[in-house]
Amino acid sequence: MSNLVDYRLDQKTAVRIRSFTCFLLFLGMKVLYDFSVWAFSGVLKMASGGDSKLARLVKGRKPVFDQVTAFRKNFSGEVAWFHVASLGEYEQAKPVIAKLKQACPAMAVLVTFFSPSGYENVIKKNQPNVDGVTYLPFDTEGNAKQFLTLVKPSVVFFVKYDLWANFIFEAKKRNVPLFLFSASLRKEQVYFQFYGGFFRKVLKCFDHIYTQNVQTQQLLKKIGIPQATVTGDTRYDNVQSISQSPKVFPEIEALFKDKKVMVVGSAWQEDMDVLLPFINSHADYHYIIAPHDIDVGQIAGWQKQIKHQSIRYSELADNPSKDINVLFIDNIGMLSSLYQYARAAYVGGAFGKGLHNILEPLAFHIPVLFGKLRKVSKFPEAGISQQYGCGFEVENAEAFEKIVLALDEKETYTKAVAAAEQLVRDNLGSADKIIKGVLNNVQWNKKEG
Repeated sequence: MSNLVDYRLDQKTAVRIRSFTCFLLFLGMKVLYDFSVWAFSGVLKMASGGDSKLARLVKGRKPVFDQVTAFRKNFSGEVAWFHVASLGEYEQAKPVIAKLKQACPAMAVLVTFFSPSGYENVIKKNQPNVDGVTYLPFDTEGNAKQFLTLVKPSVVFFVKYDLWANFIFEAKKRNVPLFLFSASLRKEQVYFQFYGGFFRKVLKCFDHIYTQNVQTQQLLKKIGIPQATVTGDTRYDNVQSISQSPKVFPEIEALFKDKKVMVVGSAWQEDMDVLLPFINSHADYHYIIAPHDIDVGQIAGWQKQIKHQSIRYSELADNPSKDINVLFIDNIGMLSSLYQYARAAYVGGAFGKGLHNILEPLAFHIPVLFGKLRKVSKFPEAGISQQYGCGFEVENAEAFEKIVLALDEKETYTKAVAAAEQLVRDNLGSADKIIKGVLNNVQWNKKEG
């Protein structure tokens, strides 16, 4: 009997030791995390001269607390705070924001950005359903406390990733409902490593996590997070909305009316290396090319390599010629609507930092080509589009030509168009599922007048 008692005492002691050890490890990681954020922000501040992206990232944050104070003076009721990393994540948030506003029209929406490329694009014009836009302060405990004290959110949403620990821990301390949506996690990420306890604690703060896929849900369950539901990718809802009411560009429509057009979205040099041989050898196609970076020198270099007449969009008004084969888009904000003029699309980025949004052209029910992916698991939509028969991966210029010529066959093209339409239709409704789930988790779930 005494041996059994001693065994149970040893068990309890072991559990306490493990708990205490985990606590110490958490404290150690927390200190390291806070130091890293402090050092990172300090280095950025030292490099904040000029007008570089890093400089804008620092300077843009200086008025944040004044902006939030002014926002709160205009909106004294309940606030939903959405945090996104940049423009792509904001596009994922937009359908959810719209659904939340439908359910709770009196609730104000504040969106924070980490990246200047997202923030600077969004503030240029009014955003439907959004009442305030600002940067997220750097993730220190002091900033998190001050920000949440000023905003007093009734609910907090993080989109996909960009999970800042101090803000999440502070919201949790205040019992603010926390949700993560459009989550798409991979087993090689820190959350699923033996040293990832601190970051798992961040994930466990969320009241519920809405995932893009079953794989993410299963990974979360393995680390003790059962509160996860598969709701799909909200980008389908967003691109469907764009395709139903695209921006219209009469000058482009007049230029390419009744012509066979390919739209190239987010083109890098590696993509142009694949495209240029086809552009020069197939004059029956016309091209609208939106570079990833608006670099006049790079565009001029591409123009020199093209045998046919080309022009930049900014020059189009002064050159109304109808004999232009290639139009380069030298501004930001047009691409998602340009696919309405296309017979097919090529989307860049796969050879380099990452594939741009292939769902935008698919929403217009056209086949889409893209480079051979380096990071397959990061872009599951590429594999899904290939399974449906509307997405086509190309490794080089020869493969690109072969697929485009195959799509010139009427039956092949018709099948690809039908597949694109089916893919988008099968994946709509994510935002609605998320907001219905959220409303079941919070107290303000009655529609407000």
